[in-house]
Amino acid sequence: MADEVILLNFWPSPYGMRVLIALEEKGIKYENREEDFSNKSLLLLQMNPIHKKIPVLIHNGKSICESLNIVEYIDEVWNDRSPLFPSDPYQRAQVKFWANYIDTKIYEIGFKFSKAEGEAKEAAKKEFLEAVKVLEEQLGNKPYFGGDNFGFVDVALVPLFCMFYTYTFAGKFIDDEKYPNITSWAKRCLKKESVSKSIPKEDKVKRFLEENGLSQRGH
Repeated sequence: MADEVILLNFWPSPYGMRVLIALEEKGIKYENREEDFSNKSLLLLQMNPIHKKIPVLIHNGKSICESLNIVEYIDEVWNDRSPLFPSDPYQRAQVKFWANYIDTKIYEIGFKFSKAEGEAKEAAKKEFLEAVKVLEEQLGNKPYFGGDNFGFVDVALVPLFCMFYTYTFAGKFIDDEKYPNITSWAKRCLKKESVSKSIPKEDKVKRFLEENGLSQRGH
């Protein structure tokens, strides 16, 4: 009997994009169900009663919440293809550390930048670039954060970073010359079908933000 895999999602969410990338990278068949935040579905409220947020993965009727938790679950269940985690326990611990850094630093500062104005925006930009510099040094000359293979840290970072780096309306403040490792990494990631299929086109995002009177932000 085939697995039933449903993703409760909202397309502009970089957190949802993480899950889409993992599913696509593994070649898993799934149904992507869009949620209306102004009228959340009964299924979402049932499957994530604590936070009532997307993304939620429903695998054979059982729900898994929180994007990094979902990606780790996907890697463990479908462990016969495209591994996202190294097998070595120490390396796995390091991967989780950097994914947590991305969640608590890059995403937090990125959203702060998107909502701020004036001096606060400039301060957030400086803080964001300092965090990017840390990742630039961590990446070094490796093709991916997972070494030769696209992995968990790449999945964690790529949705937000590529949105900030490639969308012209986001300011284009990530300089290729100052951050050659990570900007090359971003371009490399965007050539992967699992990534390019999961990250929306700039005009679609821009139209959505304009129609809803929003600055660029996460969901």
